[in-house]
Amino acid sequence: MVMGISKISKIITLSHGGGGREMWELINDLIVSKVPEKFRNVLDGVGLDVLDDGVAIKVGDVYVVMSIDSYTVKPPIFPGGDLGVLAASGTINDLLMMGAKPVGIIDALVVEEGMEVDLVNGLIQSLINTAVSEGVAVLGGDFKVMPKGSLDGIIITTAGIGIARKLIVDVNIRVGDKVIVTGPIADHGATVIAAQLGLLNMSKDLVSDVRPLSKYMLPLIDTYGDHIHAARDPTRGGLASTLNEWVVNRDLTIIVDRSKIPIREPVKKFLDMLGIDPLNVASEGVAVLAVDPVVADEVVSYLRRLGLDKASIVGEVVKPPSGIARGRVLAKTEVGGITFIEASSSPTPRIC
Repeated sequence: MVMGISKISKIITLSHGGGGREMWELINDLIVSKVPEKFRNVLDGVGLDVLDDGVAIKVGDVYVVMSIDSYTVKPPIFPGGDLGVLAASGTINDLLMMGAKPVGIIDALVVEEGMEVDLVNGLIQSLINTAVSEGVAVLGGDFKVMPKGSLDGIIITTAGIGIARKLIVDVNIRVGDKVIVTGPIADHGATVIAAQLGLLNMSKDLVSDVRPLSKYMLPLIDTYGDHIHAARDPTRGGLASTLNEWVVNRDLTIIVDRSKIPIREPVKKFLDMLGIDPLNVASEGVAVLAVDPVVADEVVSYLRRLGLDKASIVGEVVKPPSGIARGRVLAKTEVGGITFIEASSSPTPRIC
């Protein structure tokens, strides 16, 4: 989402890729502010005018939805998944969050000279297996090799195509909406942090949640799509970044109850040990929804019947309370206090 921006820094830092406020500001300064408003979307669709998980154009009675993302993670294989699963799942989930049924992906690979062919083969096989298991075609792509030392391993870029009867666009969030989280947060980010720090042996219960969400989101969209006003997978920047993006520069406030946010105990203990707030840590198999309050309880029950037994209502969209600036996210703490939730950059920018 576009926000008031200060002058960008003179160099790019890791925080600019972390999914928080620094990244939003850089995107606005480098891209959005340079594109004339009439060229920010086409054919009654959405694009740079809303900065959602994807873009869309209207073709007849449907929307063609597209999403593109680059994925790079270290290590490329981690408990629960690998870079190939991550790339396919991330793009499929971005399409789903726009209300679309994913139908195809295109991939572009940039590989550093010297990487083992078996490793690259395994990652690409994971990408293909993940897409095919979801009924998503792998349509083509590109392959490049960079000289040794000019790239840290491998980058996979995937572009996805989906079809939607009705779009879910996050700018439609409104006062009264209930905020639903479909499952425990921060599993992916915590696992990659542990792998990067060499701490997996002392945290054996950590495992990434990376997966496509088609089997949950498609039936949910079919049944309750008219009542879902916003949807996002909380990847870089985590839940905190998602909620802040939804209300920034708008006459809205989100209040969440931290005690109701599902977090697996091993994840909470590990992140507490490092002093990292789980709300700022990425998930790769969770959706965050803003849902009409009339059906919010039904939606949670429906998700649980689909197998998401930790799905929960964790907050609500309200008018800004007296004395609180608009566009902020507040949290009721476990001990009864109220704090701000900031959109901090991910503590590990190379987690997706």
